[in-house]
Amino acid sequence: MKLAPRTVFRIVLAAAGLGWFAWSYFHTDQAPSDATTSTAASTQPTAPSVPQKPRTWRLGSLTLTACELPQPHTGLSSAAWCAPFEVPENRADPHSRKISLNLAVIRSAAQLPAKDMVVLLAGGPGQAATESWSGVANALDPLLAHRNVLLLDQRGTGHSNPLSCKGPEQAATDEKVGFDPEALRAETARCLQQVQARADPRYYTTTIAVQDLEDVRRALGSPRFDLVGVSYGTRVAQQYAMHHPDAIRSLVLDGVVPNPLVLGEDFAQNLDAALKMQFARCTAQPACKARFGDPYQTLYQLRDALRANPHKVSFRDPQSYQSVQRVLSEDSLASVVRMFAYTPLTAALLPLSIDAAAHGDVGPLLGQAKLLQGDLVDSMDGGMQSSVICSEDADLLRPRPQDEDTILGTRMITALQAVCTVWPRSTRPADFHQPLRSATPALLLSGQYDPVTPPAYGEAVLKGLTDARHLVLKGQGHNVMGAGCAPRLVKKFIEDLQPKALDASCLDRLQAPPLFIDFNGSTP
Repeated sequence: MKLAPRTVFRIVLAAAGLGWFAWSYFHTDQAPSDATTSTAASTQPTAPSVPQKPRTWRLGSLTLTACELPQPHTGLSSAAWCAPFEVPENRADPHSRKISLNLAVIRSAAQLPAKDMVVLLAGGPGQAATESWSGVANALDPLLAHRNVLLLDQRGTGHSNPLSCKGPEQAATDEKVGFDPEALRAETARCLQQVQARADPRYYTTTIAVQDLEDVRRALGSPRFDLVGVSYGTRVAQQYAMHHPDAIRSLVLDGVVPNPLVLGEDFAQNLDAALKMQFARCTAQPACKARFGDPYQTLYQLRDALRANPHKVSFRDPQSYQSVQRVLSEDSLASVVRMFAYTPLTAALLPLSIDAAAHGDVGPLLGQAKLLQGDLVDSMDGGMQSSVICSEDADLLRPRPQDEDTILGTRMITALQAVCTVWPRSTRPADFHQPLRSATPALLLSGQYDPVTPPAYGEAVLKGLTDARHLVLKGQGHNVMGAGCAPRLVKKFIEDLQPKALDASCLDRLQAPPLFIDFNGSTP
């Protein structure tokens, strides 16, 4: 399966003080005013009136209304309070086109919640906070006991003037083998033409999004924020902390992206290191080693075979169960393996899936990849991702010789550079890549086997924080605040703001899921 240019484009491009009110605006049925009814009412028992839920909620200068946030791939939704928030697209020109940001608040169960407000900063770049909520709700639910949670779709994502493109995918059975930068540039130009009808992509960067968030904070009555950043959201959190230090009360950074990092430069090395650690678990377990030998070696043997002979394969679509064909190449293998490595559960399937593919059964690998790829593409706005990376990182990216023989190689950097020769870019602030220096209480979280933001990134950011703690969760992958007792620790940290005194011994019980020996599971 060589990814079509459109698919490559979309994938490479991953409280308030006086504004807070207890439940108000209750509406009750008015008593009838005619005399007959009044007389009858005086002789019959009167049923107690039941207050209706409030129709609106005034928070600072904003009026929010009840809304529902859909949960992807289910019929479920989360109750919230929503309001549009208008900002100028070009902040240097207040008279420029106005865009509407999508704002939602998950309301606390407390009648008088804390004055500070938790803010979820979604990953990607390209994910929307309102659409990400269902994935992190279990981790942040404990905070709702005393705090409201703000979800603001970053400009260019979700329902905040998304920089998304519509159009048919290239037929998978007609795909050519090998990376075609010209085809990718043509697809990028086609997407850009759509986006420019409603937006100027130069104004959809992290720096401008931080200004949007500060305007929202002031409109909410100027609460202090407890910022919870996930993956790319940790970059947003650090940029906000640099420019508005007095506006934040605490930082939670999950899957840490250091400010000095050039997004994309370490993708190949980080994935290779994570795979080595994961596969070392197999070679250390007698049953796994006897069944699969050395999965790392098998993976590279499969890569070399596909490099020499990419070919069409058939497998059952896991959703429709229809037989489909794809071209299996070294490019598609790298993309699939990278997606598997993100979570502990899918990583536990990797030795088995790679072994099956090496013996001709590609269904387990490509079937699961189709599910993962669909979720990823559905949750990303590729145009916003291009605006961020092309403005903030692309000019600093260089293909590195040491990456060439890794499973990922230099293909992602080459793809990003091809996109950014077409996509408009903004000016990067001179201090953008400076390390964060802060005394704000902070809790940093990393997964031991994270293939994209390894624990070393958390350690790098920790050096600039004077009141912080970095927790590395054993056996975990990318984004870990929902694992084990981590939600309880996040809640305790935000309540007490004492990261160094936090008792994190409960994390010692965490471990990676057992590796699958066959499709019935692991050994007993």
